[in-house]
Amino acid sequence: MNNERQPLYMQIQNYFKRRINSGQLQAGDQIPTERELMAAFSVSRITVANALAQLAKEGWIYRVPGKGSFVGKDVSSLGIAQETDRGKEADNAEKPGYSPARGAEAAASSGKTIGFIVPSVNDFFALRLIRGINDVLRGTPYFLNIVLTNESKEREREAIAELIRMGAVGLIIFPVDAEAYNEEILALKVNRFPFVLIDRYLPGVETHFVCSDSRKGAELAVSRLWELGHRDIAVCSDSPLQTITVQDRIAGYMDALKQKGALINPALMLTEFSIGAHDVEQGGHMLHRYIGSRLATAYITLNSTLGSHIAAIAAKLNMSVPGDLSIVTFDDPSPGLDNRARFTHVAQSEEEIGKQATRILLDALNEGPGEYRQVVLEPFLVEGTTTGPPSAR
Repeated sequence: MNNERQPLYMQIQNYFKRRINSGQLQAGDQIPTERELMAAFSVSRITVANALAQLAKEGWIYRVPGKGSFVGKDVSSLGIAQETDRGKEADNAEKPGYSPARGAEAAASSGKTIGFIVPSVNDFFALRLIRGINDVLRGTPYFLNIVLTNESKEREREAIAELIRMGAVGLIIFPVDAEAYNEEILALKVNRFPFVLIDRYLPGVETHFVCSDSRKGAELAVSRLWELGHRDIAVCSDSPLQTITVQDRIAGYMDALKQKGALINPALMLTEFSIGAHDVEQGGHMLHRYIGSRLATAYITLNSTLGSHIAAIAAKLNMSVPGDLSIVTFDDPSPGLDNRARFTHVAQSEEEIGKQATRILLDALNEGPGEYRQVVLEPFLVEGTTTGPPSAR
């Protein structure tokens, strides 16, 4: 049955049935909590409870009050009925992917490999992350294998399975923008495969992660613009789907304005749009009209590329930066080859994120499973040439 056509409770049931049948989950293994499953599948508690109740009724799991749910002791005779060829192929692809023993054997023959899964390397943020990861791996027996997902959730799923099948012994994952995170990441947790998330965390699911304090970053941006005299401050995100990082940054923007006694103006919150270099050159994009209206005197962009786009649009409209509008970006869109910053930006210490994530992963590989470590780095504001007092209207 096509997964998209299955009821949600059945998707959850088959998710665990496949992993039990493939040996990824063994008798007595504990499965994630209801809260974690709610977050993983973006479903209600009732849906999760129904799925677990049916699994227990069929003998796949048993439940211990106050402790959780565990894989049943005699599940060898159980199977999944009416599985399509596509589903079977997916299972076969998953079997080698999540076997720590097979991964270790492959790593022993081809060198120890750590996989880095990242949406793209189209900006300097990703390149600085890689630099940080490499700095820590230098001098160790581990090699880095980088896979780009191109913001595709399906490609991310394939990358996880493929890297482990190729012998990766641990993963550093920069999750794609999506309404719900990839269930394959949950599978890594269930199977105790070593991995660390960077840039964002998964609400409701405990994992290793390293990120910057997004709320604090947005508050820093608003505070600096407020100090300069700006009151009409727009916040912009071109992520088609809001991630937890974007949500935290917008929440920080709103908190900062409330602390200053300002009302939240929905017209100054620009989200759920996409823009590329072609749109900037051609004109006619909603941002051209918005910036031309001079409704806002300052813009906070939630990524560096968007800040560059807004500066380019302003130039096309014969508006100067920072004379006619100010721009603060998250991350530095410039290469950072010298100590001069063109854009005023919220620095998130990308290299340090990469370094700390790699150290956590190496500790997990060398010392075995331990307590999950969550590292939230303090952002700071770097003053550039894109901010100044608002012009008189």
